[in-house]
Amino acid sequence: MYPVSIKGVLLLPANKVVLGLNDRDEWELPGGRIEIGEVSSECLEREFEEELAVKVVGQEIIDSYLFEVIPQKHVFIVTYGCCLVGEFNPTVSHEHSRIDAFPVDNLPHNLPAGYAQSINAWCAMQGSLISDGVPQASPPVLHAGHSNRNLG
Repeated sequence: MYPVSIKGVLLLPANKVVLGLNDRDEWELPGGRIEIGEVSSECLEREFEEELAVKVVGQEIIDSYLFEVIPQKHVFIVTYGCCLVGEFNPTVSHEHSRIDAFPVDNLPHNLPAGYAQSINAWCAMQGSLISDGVPQASPPVLHAGHSNRNLG
């Protein structure tokens, strides 16, 4: 049996998606392991609060797949599209060294393919318009122990 991790795609204005930099130096969607007795949408909401101090609501499941985190270690990933509740003023937890918002048409190279596919699928489901190639400013960066109201 594989552990189950619930991840969330949170789109911000200007077609940006929220990602966290983990200890493997990979960008990932916020989220984490579901706890015994927990409903998946509750897990998603709890994980966003723990990792970012941000409130979200899961809107619908985007996809699910088996992900090889490191050789011979797999996790079953379920991704949700989610909606921000209240203000976006994230704080970095111990689980990530940075939080960043990336344009959906310029995702980082060290983002696992499954996460990128979930982001693209959620954009398509939402009818989000991806930038037409117009250069955008570099996304703001949030480092561990800081918060920033300007990521959106």
